[in-house]
Amino acid sequence: MAIPRETVEQILQAARIEEVVGEFVTLKKRGANLIGVCPFHNEKTPSFNVNPARNIFKCFGCGKAGDSAKFLMEHEHFTYPEALRYLAKKYNIKIEEKEQSAEEIMQQSLREKMFNINEFADKFFVDTLWNTEEGKTIGLEYFRERGYFDPIIQKFHLGYSPAKWDAFTTHAKQNGYADDLLEQIGFSIKGQKGLYDRYHGRVMFPIHNLTGRVIGFGGRILINDPEKKSPKYQNSPESEIYDKKQTLYGIYFAKNAIARQDECILVEGYFDVLRMHQIGIENVVASSGTSLTMEQIKLVKRYTKNITMLYDGDSAGQHAALRGTDMILSEGMNVRIVLLPPEHDPDTFGKDYSVEYVTNYLKENAKDFIRFKTELLLKDAENDPIKRSQVIRDIVETISVIPDSIFRITYVKECSRLLDMPEQTLTNELNKILRAKLKKTLGIEDNVVPETNTTTIPQQQDTVEEQLPAGFYQERELVKLLLMYGNEVFVDVREEENGEKVYEQVTVAQYIIDELKQDGFLFTNIINRKIFDIFDHALDEGQIPNDQFFVSHEDETIAERAADLLLTPYKLDQWKKYSIYVKSEEEVLGAVVKSSVARYRELIVDDQCKAIEEELKATENLDDQLILLKRKKDLDDIRKQINEELGIVIAK
Repeated sequence: MAIPRETVEQILQAARIEEVVGEFVTLKKRGANLIGVCPFHNEKTPSFNVNPARNIFKCFGCGKAGDSAKFLMEHEHFTYPEALRYLAKKYNIKIEEKEQSAEEIMQQSLREKMFNINEFADKFFVDTLWNTEEGKTIGLEYFRERGYFDPIIQKFHLGYSPAKWDAFTTHAKQNGYADDLLEQIGFSIKGQKGLYDRYHGRVMFPIHNLTGRVIGFGGRILINDPEKKSPKYQNSPESEIYDKKQTLYGIYFAKNAIARQDECILVEGYFDVLRMHQIGIENVVASSGTSLTMEQIKLVKRYTKNITMLYDGDSAGQHAALRGTDMILSEGMNVRIVLLPPEHDPDTFGKDYSVEYVTNYLKENAKDFIRFKTELLLKDAENDPIKRSQVIRDIVETISVIPDSIFRITYVKECSRLLDMPEQTLTNELNKILRAKLKKTLGIEDNVVPETNTTTIPQQQDTVEEQLPAGFYQERELVKLLLMYGNEVFVDVREEENGEKVYEQVTVAQYIIDELKQDGFLFTNIINRKIFDIFDHALDEGQIPNDQFFVSHEDETIAERAADLLLTPYKLDQWKKYSIYVKSEEEVLGAVVKSSVARYRELIVDDQCKAIEEELKATENLDDQLILLKRKKDLDDIRKQINEELGIVIAK
């Protein structure tokens, strides 16, 4: 189905960039903008800006920019229609789509097909759980026997896959889903007698991404037959839309609570997440049985820098907690570990105790990583001096991954106290590790002394500026003025030949377009020229488009250029605080526009004059020389006019 243009405009006008981005990035107020850590590249200092007034975002680190739809396309890898449908759903806008042609259906992306079949499967499993006799007596009863209430079952869309070997496969094929898609996304497996269901006879856990779309499933077997050796849990294979290492179970339901409480509790399994949510602790996610990955840690970092790892109290749980600490610390995050009593996991602990007891237990038993690791490893080492020295080295290795030097010093002091060792000894060991890492980073081998008596003369390279066409920056500035103030009116003062001054009200767009067209000075950059032509045509129609028109333009190059130019990293917000008053661009708009146009024309004239002079040197034909001289005279006249506009007196 195709979305009508008027509906697209309604969606984009309704979407608030700060609300859309705020679901994925923790934003803080800074002047007129909001700022956060960029989700598109790895950074420690926030450079990701959101401007609610212009309804756009821009990262001044990696350069990505755009409107709400563009953010979703970049962040969630949506197609443009998928982004629009997500926004329409968020802002309760009904989409009356036009029927797609057969060709449009064929062109539907594989990702979109996968999302569609996952949504179809989700509805099937949920419907089977609640509305079939098998689903209610086996699947629903299983959840209820484990102590889960209906609201939590409904919230997480828990379902049931019938025990019949090909129930879902048959249902999906009857509804038009192809065999190869069913295999590719993992619902069906090819056997000797054809396709059969991967999840038959299992309760189902849909896995959601940050936007709430189903990207995969986990299925738990209910009757474990040792002879068949079926795994307890069966998960979706990785696909175009599902990557285990970048996924956390429950993140969609937990992200707001994580940001609000500035803490994420990390557990291991599906049921651990469900139990915590049921007792009212919602800032909880699970690594879904896989080892914690850097991608999962960075996902949490978008919402908080504080992670509490809640694991089983047995030996396996303790060492599982250890495996993830170094990665968390290397991201500049804070990590604490809570171990439960040996007989409990988070699921049973939440079932047996009240939310008050669980909350207090978490607070009272949370240990920072240094205390946890020291106590655990020393316990393993007992009184063996060799093992003890290795423990000390392991702990110092962990401290070395912390990027903040002040935090490293603090932890060295704590480590010295816990291990009863001189602080200087630990510092020396830490410095040795840090030096080794630096050498590895720089590619310096041990025992290699760099030569000091040779001089390296760097090869001269053309700078970026030298490769740019004349007026490149001035052209960008004019496009920026068109985008920001195209509709704004200022008074243009012109002096007639008789010396009389004429005052005329003009829009910024009208002045820039007319001034450049009269000399034939059109923008040279392809994207800038597209924007120029849009304004030129709009002036003929009598309706100048606003900045949002360009930010949401269907031509992606235009949308990116508009978003790039409309946001600036520079702010004057704090100047008034110190009684320093600077006129804004808006206050001197007319002068800025006229000066920018004049400077651009001046650069183009200079560039063209130089080109003519070079041509004259190479041209012997008299007629061609006369044509070139005539063009140069015209350019000299334009230069004289420009100089007068800029207030420059030329000596005769």
